[in-house]
Amino acid sequence: MYDGFYNLNKKPFQLNADTDFFFNSAIHKRALAYMRYGLTQGEGFVVVTGKPGTGKTMLVKELVNSLNNDNITIGIMVSSQVGADDLLKIISATFGLSYEGEDKSTLLTRIERFFINQSMEGKRVLMIVDEAQNLPKDSLEELRMLSNFELSGKPLFQTFLVGQQQLGDRLFLPEMEQLRQRIVATYQLKSLNEEETKNYILFRLEKAGWNQSPQFEDDVFNEICRYTQGIPRRINTLCDRVLLFGYLDELKVINLTSVQKVITDIEEESSLVTDEFHDVLPDMPMAIDTNRSFEERIGSLEKMVGNLQLTLTKERALLRKAILLQLDMDNIYNEEP
Repeated sequence: MYDGFYNLNKKPFQLNADTDFFFNSAIHKRALAYMRYGLTQGEGFVVVTGKPGTGKTMLVKELVNSLNNDNITIGIMVSSQVGADDLLKIISATFGLSYEGEDKSTLLTRIERFFINQSMEGKRVLMIVDEAQNLPKDSLEELRMLSNFELSGKPLFQTFLVGQQQLGDRLFLPEMEQLRQRIVATYQLKSLNEEETKNYILFRLEKAGWNQSPQFEDDVFNEICRYTQGIPRRINTLCDRVLLFGYLDELKVINLTSVQKVITDIEEESSLVTDEFHDVLPDMPMAIDTNRSFEERIGSLEKMVGNLQLTLTKERALLRKAILLQLDMDNIYNEEP
């Protein structure tokens, strides 16, 4: 939509991790250096943490794209609450090994044999776990046990743990001492500063074919950095809305007033959703007082049921409104320029 109006080749601020838009800031360059250093060690764990939206998944994709697949076999897992036994099944599936109906000892034997075969072919195995903060402690311990596999004193398996800051907190628990001793490199992603935020925005625009239309006044970049706290995903979301606003108002210049108007709209939308959500949650007793008479308890129960029915009706209305809003936004984005 706005990409046609501004003669862009593609949307510059899409949220998916497209490595064509990888911005090699000083922060991300340093993170990649730590990850590559960890790879040279060929063992243990490399840990990268950061707030949501700081570019962890983009880093993983950039690293994988830069590796020589002739001497390394890579598996990528986006974790959830995966128990230790299920973790072994996921690892098996990731590397194309059968796992259905197998017990743990069989899975471990098959995985170890796979590691050995890869080593004999001159390859080593790397597992990258994204959103690793969701892994339970027993799953982290299972990964540590897999790191013990070796052939002739040479490690067969290495793990990259990439996740939010809770991951770092978990790894410093006393019971994680053995895993912590196997960490060969760690890095925490920080937000972009004001200058990097400006360069990030201009970089993505230029990658999308931007030719100074629209123009951006200098003071808008500091405001974008302030509101987004320099977090790339938030920058993308805000800038996407700013360009949509510019298209709808046929702006050739994006100034501070335009950005502040979009910020105000976003905050009002957030406040509206929050208020409507609270509106569908009426005050009600969470339990029936067993000391009251039978008739009083029946009355309280009937009131609770009535309130729940009212809540359900309002929630349905709110959900319908949200769906209609999303359909409207989809129509806007899919409309031909």
